[in-house]
Amino acid sequence: MEFLPMLEFGWLNGWLLLVIFFGIFGIIVLTSPKEVIARLYEEEEWKKRGILLKIAGWCGALFLFLLFILTPLNIGSIEFLIGIILFSIGTVGMAVALVNFKNAPLNKPIASGLYRISRNPQMLTIYVAFLGICLAIGSGIVLILLSISIVGGHFRILS
Repeated sequence: MEFLPMLEFGWLNGWLLLVIFFGIFGIIVLTSPKEVIARLYEEEEWKKRGILLKIAGWCGALFLFLLFILTPLNIGSIEFLIGIILFSIGTVGMAVALVNFKNAPLNKPIASGLYRISRNPQMLTIYVAFLGICLAIGSGIVLILLSISIVGGHFRILS
């Protein structure tokens, strides 16, 4: 694993994994009823601090995605293999969490499926998938940025 690998445009970069992840995410969200989507992105009760943390998180995520896109996959390394396994677990988990969310009654807290294990399984599985991408591209700096993003996301959820 390199701290800062060579950044370049290429066919075998981390963007492939982002396309897979967001393709699955998009299909599930786009096939959900409007009420479910509204509940998924509900922000009415957010405090000012939560909104500021959300904006900071989006800025950090854009930088992280840029590094994912420009960093070649570290194919052939053990980190790549572990990364693909974690990416697969995270992506499947995110899909299951979204389906659990989609199928839950709108007027009740969600307490079935992955929500029995975690209060916020979507974020947890997204972070597992992104950790997998970090390992698959073999970048230490991206791993550090993801760690900072996870801490920021925790405080955003708390707010």
